[in-house]
Amino acid sequence: MQDLQNKANEIRQDIIKMLLEAGSGHSAGPLGMADVFTALYFGEVMSYDPKNPKWEKRDRLILSNGHICPVLYATLAHADFFPHEELMTLRKLGSRLQGHPERGKLPGVETTSGPLGSGLAQASGYAYASRMDNKRFRVYCICSDGEHDEGNHWEAVAFAGKYNLSNLTVFVDRNGIQIDGYTEDVMPLEPLRAKYEAFNWSVLEVDGHNIEEVIDAANHAKAIHDNPTVIICHTIPGKGVEFMENLPEWHGKPPNVGETIEALNDLRTLGGKIKSEHD
Repeated sequence: MQDLQNKANEIRQDIIKMLLEAGSGHSAGPLGMADVFTALYFGEVMSYDPKNPKWEKRDRLILSNGHICPVLYATLAHADFFPHEELMTLRKLGSRLQGHPERGKLPGVETTSGPLGSGLAQASGYAYASRMDNKRFRVYCICSDGEHDEGNHWEAVAFAGKYNLSNLTVFVDRNGIQIDGYTEDVMPLEPLRAKYEAFNWSVLEVDGHNIEEVIDAANHAKAIHDNPTVIICHTIPGKGVEFMENLPEWHGKPPNVGETIEALNDLRTLGGKIKSEHD
């Protein structure tokens, strides 16, 4: 578990460095989801082969909230899908690492994402088609809480519930913020759990920064054969960087040089705490 916590911390540091180099991008969401991505890719949850990224039996991860792609890119680089140094090309002209992922550009990226609310429809169609073809891979979808404001997201929730897509697991980044402010001020989402249950979904709730909880929930979802599963991950936007945490203003802006130094110091201090907790 210490290794996984260290990996998440390394991914967060890469996110900060990438955003500074790019001079644009989103900070809060990527930092908040580093533990979930670490659990999926390094906690023996997903099946994948970076040397054969189109392996037919691989699990598929669909990133619906494409603006948090720095955490996806950093995770894929740590998983050896592409060279680590390429992370510093984020949002550069001609880079494979654009501000939203583009299918076919980068190994490990399954779909193009950008319009919020679309990812679950893609994931549900993928899961439905794989079942029709008697394939055994699982489909994972990452989505934000803010994109639950989109009607097409709920159409996909209804579709997956109707067809009992038990090979589909959704992770909701329940961080409470979106670009215009706090989610419960912009468009209240609660009771979110009850809404999914009303659409015939199994619902699990976890601390999105407890990697062990996330792994356990993902494995629990694999044992559910009657309906799709949503794992509501309660996260802190900007996790690990004190001056960013829980502030909507950090939803869509990068740190400057001074802020980067402070952020990296916070994360290195966090890394030291992780080590001392396990010694």
